[in-house]
Amino acid sequence: MNIDEEKEVQNLKNTGIEIVRKCGRLPLAIKVTASALASRDLTENEWRKYLGKYVGSHSMISDDIQGSLYLSYDELPHRLKQCFLYCALYAEDSIIERDKVTWLWIAEGFIEEQQGQLLEDIAEEYYYELIHRNLLQPDILSFSQARCKMHDLLRQLACNISREECFIGDVETLRGEYMSKLRRVTAINYKDKLVLPSMNKVEVKVRTFLTVNGPQSIEDALFKRFLLLRVLVLNCSLVQSIPNYIGKLIHLRLLNLDYTRISCLPKSIGSLKNLQVLSLRWCDDLHTLPSAMTLLSSLRCLDLLGTKINQVPKGIGKLKLLTCFGDYPVGDGSDNAVIQDGWKLEELSSLSQMRYLCLVKLERAAHCSRNAVLTDKRHLQKLILEWTEHGEGSYSKEDVSNTEKVFEQLIPPHNLEVMCILHFLGQQYPTWFGATCLSSLMSLVFIGVRSCVHLPPIGQLPNLKFLRIEGAHAVTKVGPEFVGCKKGDPVCDELVAFPKLEWLIFADMPNWEEWSFFEEEVAAADVRGEDGAAEIRKVDAQPARVRLLPHLLKLQLHGCPKLRDLPQQLGKDTACLKELSLSGRSNLKAVEDRPMLSEVLAIGYCEGLERICNLPQVTELRVSGCPNLSHVEGLGSLQRLLLGEDMQEVSSRWVPRLQEEHQRLHGEDLDIYTWTRVDNMGKR
Repeated sequence: MNIDEEKEVQNLKNTGIEIVRKCGRLPLAIKVTASALASRDLTENEWRKYLGKYVGSHSMISDDIQGSLYLSYDELPHRLKQCFLYCALYAEDSIIERDKVTWLWIAEGFIEEQQGQLLEDIAEEYYYELIHRNLLQPDILSFSQARCKMHDLLRQLACNISREECFIGDVETLRGEYMSKLRRVTAINYKDKLVLPSMNKVEVKVRTFLTVNGPQSIEDALFKRFLLLRVLVLNCSLVQSIPNYIGKLIHLRLLNLDYTRISCLPKSIGSLKNLQVLSLRWCDDLHTLPSAMTLLSSLRCLDLLGTKINQVPKGIGKLKLLTCFGDYPVGDGSDNAVIQDGWKLEELSSLSQMRYLCLVKLERAAHCSRNAVLTDKRHLQKLILEWTEHGEGSYSKEDVSNTEKVFEQLIPPHNLEVMCILHFLGQQYPTWFGATCLSSLMSLVFIGVRSCVHLPPIGQLPNLKFLRIEGAHAVTKVGPEFVGCKKGDPVCDELVAFPKLEWLIFADMPNWEEWSFFEEEVAAADVRGEDGAAEIRKVDAQPARVRLLPHLLKLQLHGCPKLRDLPQQLGKDTACLKELSLSGRSNLKAVEDRPMLSEVLAIGYCEGLERICNLPQVTELRVSGCPNLSHVEGLGSLQRLLLGEDMQEVSSRWVPRLQEEHQRLHGEDLDIYTWTRVDNMGKR
């Protein structure tokens, strides 16, 4: 670094300190300001220009609005300003779901079209940009940042900026003249019936109307007077019917009736030519879709998740703009009437813009007449394949064979990123289930695959980050086939197994006994205690030049009572492993000698567990339901100990030694808490 560069860095440092001081040293204000500065040139002039907007101000923090936060908002492009302010319509501390809020932005017209891109893709870019700028906070429990929150101070800022056009509260308190200014309303309901204020001759220009604490009924005035509505959300209400007047809302683009008690949709819904989103999730009394549905030429999203639809209109393929279809009920194609029991798979062929697709009742699918029903969908990112769950042994060999043939033909496109397999009743996976076809896959979930004896060969998927396998009851052994490599295969010599996997979850696998990654491991010495009980220990039996799970952050094994031990190679290359969670492992005797494991070890309901030893990097230990745990030592980095209520007497044997060790190493007391919360460590 030359003298001029050193001088520039020092000047930036001094300016930065001044900016931090102007932020009142408020962490949120500093983070948001830093995000705003990141988009500017890294020069003193640019930073001074930013700071100059507050010349004469003692602090960026005012009584009502944090000035630094406002400045970061002010620097947003217009397209992002609207999206940011819209999030204030969510009640305080609410979870904001990516897929829902982006549909709202699209319906309001906030998303600028770009040639060659779907509106939904552009809306997601907006969402992640707001997170990147620290204006939305991602939920740490959400793997792909699909959920977020808005910080109270930022929400206050957004409410203040948009107070002339937005209202959140009891709509009965609104005065008629104020209604003429409003564009967006979140109605927080406190009564059985949602009563609107007296509007007399006031012109209502409300574009968005959302309800919270869903009412049992709604005045017809909502449908008669709010004629400019673009967004109408009546979810979680006890509304039983939608009047025909809704056909007059010709500007309506989004209609959300999730969790309502409607039993039918009016025929007039076919008049909503601008409707883009129709959400009918978990409508228990709704079983039929009207033929007018096929007239919704602008429809982009039809979500029927959890709604048991058994009569559908023929011709769903006419809705060529559909990008999202939740719970597409598959029919056997035997009925050619106007109203059918489900749609044939072939009807998907004309829906070329599909981005998210969930197929349900797949056991009813007939043999496809063409293999490319999904392959040519270049926008498809998320695919859910679901068969109806029945008791074991309830399907004939013919049913199983047909299911496997249909699955074999559902070849997804190479761009698929998320895939979920639910209650597959076949005994073997399709031949395309591997790295070649699923090269873009980032998240893969199996639930209720009870009949498959082996897991599919997915260890070579190059972009897989999240893997969850639950309810694989027939699996007794997981071996090299899971990695996609067998002994003698030359590829194994330089193999990276699960190269990008970060989360690995196994649950409800009651018959699983053995877990290995490579053939060489079978010949390795079995590591067991004197009484034959399993121990989790690290033994180096890994083949040369083989890397295993190099990016694994979290490993969870819940409800696998017969699993004797973890793979002997697990731990050598898993330098990133931060959290190991074990529950329902009755055969487990010891967890020890895991130097790679850092941060969190959570153990629940492992009745045979006796020892937790030599885990030098673990900073937090959570234990419950382990009545025989008698030795806990060698946890030099431990900072927090969380004990279940049932562990108080048992822990008295070893907690004093832990406290002495912590005092000796760190000069302070160990933080110990009683764990009363019921969560995923609960007994299965």
